[in-house]
Amino acid sequence: MRRAASLSLVLFACGAPGGSAHGPTYDVDASVGVTMDAGGDAGVQDSGADAADASTRTSADPDVWQKQLIYLVMTDRFFDGDTSNDAAGQPGCFDTASPSLFHGGDLAGLRAKIPYLRDLGVTAVWITPLYKQTPLRNGACGYHGYWADYADPDDGAIEPKMGTLADASALVADLHAAGMNLVLDMVVNHSGRNARIVTQHPTWFHDPATCASLGDPKIYCALNGLPDFAQENPTVASYLSAMSRGWVDRIKPDGIRMDTAQHVPASYFASSWFPAVRGASGDLFTVAEIFDEGAYSNYQPELGAGFDSAFDFPLHRALVDAIGKGGSLDLVADKVQASIQTWTLARALMKTNFIDNHDVPRFMTDAGTGIAPDEMATRHGLALAALFTLPGIPQLYYGDELGALGAAPDNRRDMPDWAWDAATRTPHAGYLPSPQAVYALTKSLAAIRAGNAALQSGGFKELWRPNGGATNFYAFHRSAGASRVLVVFHNDAGAPGTVAIPFAAVGGIAQADRDAWPDGTVLEDRLGVGAPATLTVSGGKIAIAPRGKFAGVYVAR
Repeated sequence: MRRAASLSLVLFACGAPGGSAHGPTYDVDASVGVTMDAGGDAGVQDSGADAADASTRTSADPDVWQKQLIYLVMTDRFFDGDTSNDAAGQPGCFDTASPSLFHGGDLAGLRAKIPYLRDLGVTAVWITPLYKQTPLRNGACGYHGYWADYADPDDGAIEPKMGTLADASALVADLHAAGMNLVLDMVVNHSGRNARIVTQHPTWFHDPATCASLGDPKIYCALNGLPDFAQENPTVASYLSAMSRGWVDRIKPDGIRMDTAQHVPASYFASSWFPAVRGASGDLFTVAEIFDEGAYSNYQPELGAGFDSAFDFPLHRALVDAIGKGGSLDLVADKVQASIQTWTLARALMKTNFIDNHDVPRFMTDAGTGIAPDEMATRHGLALAALFTLPGIPQLYYGDELGALGAAPDNRRDMPDWAWDAATRTPHAGYLPSPQAVYALTKSLAAIRAGNAALQSGGFKELWRPNGGATNFYAFHRSAGASRVLVVFHNDAGAPGTVAIPFAAVGGIAQADRDAWPDGTVLEDRLGVGAPATLTVSGGKIAIAPRGKFAGVYVAR
C-alpha cells in the first residue's frame, strides 16, 4: 500500500528576468471536462454525455493503473542473464559490436534485475515483443522484437535468444511476487519482411501497388516497407486476434502495448481484437502507440475502439521544445489543457507520459547541441519533474534514470554494466555528468508520486501560465481527498523578482483545499535539489522569488 501525504507543494523553478503574465485558469476534477468561456477562463462542464461514449471509458482499473510507474525495457539491450542462448535461433544474428544485431539481453536478465527496478520505484515493466524473429536480412536482425516470423497455424514461438515460455512465466511470477506488473508489446499491423506467413499467405497482405486505392494510406499501405496485414479480411482478422489471445493465455501479462496502432483500422480493434483478448483477461491495461504530435482528437478512433491509454506524443514534443530547448512553458500548458479538454480528465489521467523512448532521440539529444553539460542535466531534471507531476501515468525508458544521451541507433545502446551499483554511477561518456544524481532524482520523484494520491488521480487546476509574457512561469494545483499538491515551473536561469501564486483566490481551487492551507502554514522542501528550505503561506498566496533553476517538493510542517 502506498502512503498518501496530507498536504504538499511541489515547486520547480528555472527563471528569467521580465514581468509576469498571469494566464487563464482551468478547474477540473476527475469527473468533469472543461470548456473555455468568452473571458478566457474555463467553466466546469459535466461530462456525463461524454462518459457514455466508449472513448471516455476504460476497462483497466484506474485505481490500479493511475498509480503505476511504467519502465520500458528493450529486452535484448538490458541484461544478459543466460549466455547459453546468445547464439540460439537464426544464425548470424548475434554480435554485441553491431547496432543491428542481438546483444544477449534476455528474460533471465530481466528477472535478475527486478531488485534494481524495485529500488528505483518501478511498478510495471513494459518489454519489447517476444515473437520469434525473421532471419538475418541485409545485415540486420529483429533484436527489437518487431520483425515477427509469424506462421499459419500460429506456433506461438518465442525468440530463442530471449528464452522460453517457462522463462516468460517465471518473469511474470517474479514481478507479481515483487508487487509489479508486466506490459507485453504486441504487433498486428505487420510481420517481418521474410516471415513464413508472407510465403504461406501472400494475399493476406496489402499490395503496395494498389493499397492507396483502399483508403487512408496510413492504414492500408506498408510502414517502412514491412508486409502490411489486411485486417479487413475476416480470415486475417481472426488469425491475428487468436494469435494475440494465445499470448495472453500463455504468458498472462497485466497489460498490452500495441505497436503502430494508428496504422491499423480502429474497427478491427473494436470488433475483433478487443473481444478476443478481453475474453482471456477482462481487466488488461491496453496502451496504444499513436505516433502523432498533432491534435488530441487524432487519438479518438483508437480510444473509442477500446484502448485504455495512449502515449502522449504531443506532450512529449512540448516538453522537448519548452524544457529541453528552453522555450515557453505555454507549450506545455497548452498540451495539458488540450488533452483534458478533448478527452476529459478521467481519460487524461490514464494517458501515458514520457520524455523519450526507443523510437525517438534521448531527451537532451533531441533538445539540440551547444548546451553546457550542467545545463543539460538541469533541463533533464525538470523534464523528469514534469513527467512525475503532470496528469497521466509516467513511463521511463531504460537509461532515463541515468541521463542517457543519443539518437538512433545510440538511443538503443546496451544498459551499461556500471548502472547497477551507486558506486559505479560515476561520469561516463554518452550520459549526463552525474548518472548517480539523475538516478537519485528519479527515485525521489517516484517516491513523491507514490506517496501523494493527488499526483496519481488528483483533479487539476491551472493557476498560472506565461501567456506570452516574459516571466516563464507555469503553476497548477492538484488534489485528491486530503492529498494536495501545488506545482510551479519557472523556465529561465535568471531572477525575475517575486511572483505570488494566488491559490486561495475566490474562484480558484476548492474551498476545502484553500482551508487546508491557512495563512501561517509553513511548507518544507522534501526533494533537496536547490529550492528554498521552507515557504510560508501569507495572504492566501505563496510568494516565490526564484533565483536560477531548481526544483522543490514541499509538504506542510
